[in-house]
Amino acid sequence: MRHRIKSLYASAGIVAVGLAVLSIGCGGRGESEAEAEVTVQAATAHVTRLEQIITAQGVLYPVHQASIVPKISAPVAKFYVNRGSRVHAGDLLARLENHDLAASATEAEGGYQQAQAAYNTSTQANIPEEELKAQSEVESAREALTAAKQLYDSRKKLFHEGALARKDLDQASVGLTQAQSQYDVARKHLQALKQTRKDLLQNAEGQLTQAKGRYLAAQAQLNYSEIRSPIDGVVTDRPLYPGDMATAGMPLMTIMDLSRVVARTYIPAAQSALVKVGDAATIRVPGEPGLEAKGKVTVVSPALDPNSTTAQVWVEAPNPHGKLQVGSTVQVAMVVETIEKALVVPASAVVTGADGTASVMVISSDNHAHQTDVETGIHQGNEIQITRSLKAGDKVVSEGAYGLPDGTKVKY
Repeated sequence: MRHRIKSLYASAGIVAVGLAVLSIGCGGRGESEAEAEVTVQAATAHVTRLEQIITAQGVLYPVHQASIVPKISAPVAKFYVNRGSRVHAGDLLARLENHDLAASATEAEGGYQQAQAAYNTSTQANIPEEELKAQSEVESAREALTAAKQLYDSRKKLFHEGALARKDLDQASVGLTQAQSQYDVARKHLQALKQTRKDLLQNAEGQLTQAKGRYLAAQAQLNYSEIRSPIDGVVTDRPLYPGDMATAGMPLMTIMDLSRVVARTYIPAAQSALVKVGDAATIRVPGEPGLEAKGKVTVVSPALDPNSTTAQVWVEAPNPHGKLQVGSTVQVAMVVETIEKALVVPASAVVTGADGTASVMVISSDNHAHQTDVETGIHQGNEIQITRSLKAGDKVVSEGAYGLPDGTKVKY
């Protein structure tokens, strides 16, 4: 009996040890299956001022430029400026050989003075004696006509009253007719003399106008030999030297106004629809930090280039110290939209799916990341605008969101 009892106790001990071992084994498996944490980087959604900026490369041109082309062909007598000379509008730049032109102008001036004297003589001379005589005859004929008419009217009245014979009335009628005829002849004679004098004056005036035209043409040819600047600026090109032949229609020198420059650039059609004349813009020189100028958009081409299907855009800016060099390649940044209070997150926080939808992983208060679909807006630098599903203060996964399962516990 005692031996059986010892065997039972021994069996109970083995069971107890087995249960203990089983308990230890189960406890270890629970700890290994505890929820795992993923280390990520996080950022907070916040409100800031955001600008939508379109950038492109362009080439600098002067706003005002003049290619000086002579109107006559003649050797260059003298240059008054060199490359790099600053000039003002109206300054004398060069003079061409003009001795023959000066002689022609002097001759034409003499002819003009003669025509002026002839015209003055014609207009200021006294009325010719013949015209004075004709005027006197007209006055006498008018007086005779008046007297004859009065006599006829008087005799006509007496005839109707029966106090005058018929033949006396007829004599008065004949006298009136003769007086009228004499008056008409005298008046026509005077008008003919006046017309002749008028024709002489017109002829003198025509000769004066013709002489004046020849003089002005000769003077213009002489003035063409003096090359003057049409604008303020700097001489950037002067290919000829004194003594070289300046040919009409061929550039003699180039003047640029470098106080203002314009960057001409091409941008895609979709972007050109966002750009407006007057938009603020900045011109920068690549590789030259700090070398920039603030300006604005002045031209947005309404038509696309048929070869590149892009639109040309001009950005004009002041260049007071000439720090921006014409002909250089620059970068243009145009601000097409500004939002004063935009909700933004790091651009790296936004994950774009295969279907084009955008989402972020929002970190809840218990440090679990939940996928949230969002809508994006303006993208500036490393930040992007969120227009739906987020609010200021929300924490999102900024690094490590790609491929992260929804509901994953994270630490940051």
